[in-house]
Amino acid sequence: MAAKIEPLGDRLVIKALPKEEVSRGGIVLPDTAKEKPQEGEVVAVGPGKLTDDGKRIAMEVKVGDKVLYSKYAGTEFKLDDEELIVMRESDVLAKRN
Repeated sequence: MAAKIEPLGDRLVIKALPKEEVSRGGIVLPDTAKEKPQEGEVVAVGPGKLTDDGKRIAMEVKVGDKVLYSKYAGTEFKLDDEELIVMRESDVLAKRN
């Protein structure tokens, strides 16, 4: 996947992790009732932000990291029938262990 797309600057590509499809009470939720996922796996990372004086700031996340991100962050797109999100590193709230 990472070979097919290379984000620019401080952007990264995330594959959203699926949420549970059954409520706590055991009710199966239809697609329309599901919340947008806010957790995903990083599949591609840009080189980092370029400062005004031409220095590159290294990215804090790397490919394979599980991250939590803002609810409406990034731009969704499809690549080879896979739903992906491209967003800035600043939209990532935390890394998961």
